[in-house]
Amino acid sequence: MIRVLVADDQALLRGSLRLLVEAEPGLSPVGEAADGDEAVRLARLTRPDVVLMDVRMPGTDGIEAARRISASPETAATRVLMLTMFDLDEYVYGALRAGASGFLLKDAPPAELLSAVRVVAAGDALIAPGVTRRLISEFALRPPQGRPDATALDAVTGREREVLELVARGLSNTEIARRLYVGLSTVKTHVSHLLGKFDARDRAQLVIAAYETGLVVPGRQLREGSSG
Repeated sequence: MIRVLVADDQALLRGSLRLLVEAEPGLSPVGEAADGDEAVRLARLTRPDVVLMDVRMPGTDGIEAARRISASPETAATRVLMLTMFDLDEYVYGALRAGASGFLLKDAPPAELLSAVRVVAAGDALIAPGVTRRLISEFALRPPQGRPDATALDAVTGREREVLELVARGLSNTEIARRLYVGLSTVKTHVSHLLGKFDARDRAQLVIAAYETGLVVPGRQLREGSSG
């Protein structure tokens, strides 16, 4: 059973999300929060698997709440799925750095939202590839100041670099396996190794690592023919 906490300052939307989660087999709502502070408090109290977190809330916003939840040993296993009205939200990069595991537009179909909850809970992918790619393109335009630190790639093998680049481009494990002509289990093993080498909690953190090390550069096209 996937336990879900809903955090949104709009009572009607918050209640609708709770009902949607409640009606879905395998998902169970554990509470509702109207702001970031309440979301952090309830996350520590209920230990949900996933928090559906509005980006913009009065007082403590969703980004700061995501940072607190991700940083606390009590809720380190909780995944945060950010909800936003904008497909190119100006806070995307900061939110991912704060520990958010993915993003979803508030006008997404119910089935897509429920699927995203399951995907984020499993840690298998960021979110739906179409949304992922748009958001990646946006936050990639806002890299940290200074030169990329490529030293973090020293312990990464050539094949792992290929996998990391494809993860950062928004490809799923299945798509990566097809592109590199390897088995799905092999891709999962590479992703697992990358998570360990970068001390990353999920694929969202690997995306950040790929950009911050300079492996993926905004505007540069994906290399073709990378089959090893």
